[in-house]
Amino acid sequence: MAEKKKMLTQNKIDLASTELVTELRQALEKRAKLEFQHQVAPLKNPLELRHLRREIARLKTHIRMKEAVK
Repeated sequence: MAEKKKMLTQNKIDLASTELVTELRQALEKRAKLEFQHQVAPLKNPLELRHLRREIARLKTHIRMKEAVK
């Protein structure tokens, strides 16, 4: 499992910052939809929200790292 996360994180580092911003925007939209659905009726897998929040944090971190290098 940790190896899979490491590979995914490595792939994110290789992306351009515009692609990272696009992925971040999509993840934020998905989180908003899931949170709305969760307010209306419980999700089958509420842990999906946690994973999505963590993915958003990872994306933001990668974006900031790329900005810091510039």
